[in-house]
Amino acid sequence: MIEGVKHIVAVASGKGGVGKSTVTVNLALAMAAESYRVGILDADIYGPSQAQMLGVGEGVRPESAGENRFKPLEAHGIQAMSMAFLVDIREPMVWRGPMVAGAFQQMLTQTVWDDLDYLFIDMPPGTGDIQLTLAQKVPVDGAVIVTTPQDIALLDARKGIEMFRKVNVPVLGVVENMSLHICSNCGHSEPIFGEGGGERIAQEYETQVLGCLPLTLSIREQVDGGRPTVVAEPEGEVTATFRDMARQVAEQIRGQGAEGPEISFSE
Repeated sequence: MIEGVKHIVAVASGKGGVGKSTVTVNLALAMAAESYRVGILDADIYGPSQAQMLGVGEGVRPESAGENRFKPLEAHGIQAMSMAFLVDIREPMVWRGPMVAGAFQQMLTQTVWDDLDYLFIDMPPGTGDIQLTLAQKVPVDGAVIVTTPQDIALLDARKGIEMFRKVNVPVLGVVENMSLHICSNCGHSEPIFGEGGGERIAQEYETQVLGCLPLTLSIREQVDGGRPTVVAEPEGEVTATFRDMARQVAEQIRGQGAEGPEISFSE
């Protein structure tokens, strides 16, 4: 178990560009709004985005907490750690897999989390080194899979679900992002990326749809500006959806009992 953390939830997607980081930060903030102590670990070493989404200024570094350990930064009432706090984010990370896995493991084990109920891990897309390191090193209580309704995204979301199943991590549910576009001028709604995809995949894998999120300009503008929707519009409809998701995640993890699942791994 990671010291100072009660429960770990991985937020993952099979492919990039489906809004996984946006969902992670808003879900974490929604969980904090439900009165839990919450942290985010940005595990996307090549493309960390949580620093900008949380409004942490460029060049802000974590404080040391003794030899080879550091305190997470705080933003909007949650604790956060990201590669973006440790390196110059304008420089590309031209690293091979073992270095990436090593950096992730260091962030996992050397961050001094302060009494968290939930640590959300914003996973990189795919099913590679980071995912395997997480499965081998940490008892993850559950995974949330983010997808769009598009067939190509669903194909990759299936791989994400299968991966967590293989390493005995319960899939808590699917978040269908960009499920409906509503025209800001006339109010006409249109399922640009198709419809019902999240529901189909949830049925196929006997899990559930935690929530569906619209494709709207405001969600994108708010995370880009460092004030995600849950902070920017606490009484809004999208925030209500995120808070409902947070309650479902907490309920399912409570239902598992105090102990997380045993992680087993075989080649």
